Amino acid sequence: MLVTVARRRRRRRRGTIGIMLEHPRESPVRTIDLHAWRTGDAADRAGVAAEFGASMTEAGFVVVTGHGIPDATAAALRAAVLEFFTLDAATKAPYRVGQLGDPGWVPYGKEANAYSAGEESPPDLKESFVATTADLGGHDDALPSVWPDEIPALRVAAREWLAGAEAAHLELLRVAAASLGVDDIEYLAERAGHTNILNLNWYPPRTHLAAMNEMVLDGQWRIGPHTDFGTLTLLDRQPGLGGLQVQIADGTWVDAPWVPGALVVNGGDLLEAWSGGRWRSSPHRVLPPPAEDPHESLVSLIYFCDPAPDVEIAPLPGVDAPDAFAPFNAGEYLRSKLDQITVDG
Repeated sequence: MLVTVARRRRRRRRGTIGIMLEHPRESPVRTIDLHAWRTGDAADRAGVAAEFGASMTEAGFVVVTGHGIPDATAAALRAAVLEFFTLDAATKAPYRVGQLGDPGWVPYGKEANAYSAGEESPPDLKESFVATTADLGGHDDALPSVWPDEIPALRVAAREWLAGAEAAHLELLRVAAASLGVDDIEYLAERAGHTNILNLNWYPPRTHLAAMNEMVLDGQWRIGPHTDFGTLTLLDRQPGLGGLQVQIADGTWVDAPWVPGALVVNGGDLLEAWSGGRWRSSPHRVLPPPAEDPHESLVSLIYFCDPAPDVEIAPLPGVDAPDAFAPFNAGEYLRSKLDQITVDG
């Protein structure tokens, strides 16, 4: 059944993921205030849920303010992981991952996200450091993170950021349930997994790549066009010429919005299936490092949120299209997608 679902998605999108129209439209991504959801009255909460649903339908993305993660926490995490990335390769080598999804260092050339969309692409132009939620209470089933001895501040900053991101993630699942009209507002939150991962991505500048004797090839991206695989992705991003773009429903690529201090949140394949296809798991990409600014260096903080691996995914009770997706296992689907984007060698 897993293969059937994956094939259905590829047929629906094949031929659209690479489209770039000449006249980009204004982004349909809306903004919600999670603080208003947490503290407001019934009308406030209904308004937040409605805006969330409309943005997920139109764009598959939403900007979230009031999420509760202090700016200083994000800044400390970004500084600590950039210190790690700029260590020499020999020092980073002991922290290298065995396979994608494991905690540790993912070196340059290990991923090509466009593979998951059936596209050929050179490897993505990024490095990543992956941590888990093992340091958070109640996440004992998560793999332990591999923290570099050289940068002790990284573990401290990551734990603080993760605690805020996990709380925001669970609240957003309640917003999603309310938006879909599910009677039990805890339905999605109760099925959330405890093995979510934090990806800290460094998109190095062209000057760094040149020092590595690497050239930016035709058709090469910082992250190739793809959809995310899980339920929600929470992103703290930096703006730049070589930044994030989203493909909206008509095939147009638009720059993702950037609001200082806000998170950019998108729905993944599993949330699209849970919504019966009402919400989009939208293709997105990170542009190549810009020739106009060869020194541009960006660091993204990304929390990938999935259900527990044994959860069966099917349209939720009461959604408009209960037969849009045949039931399939969350854990099997996620592992298959990680395998797809792995670059051999």
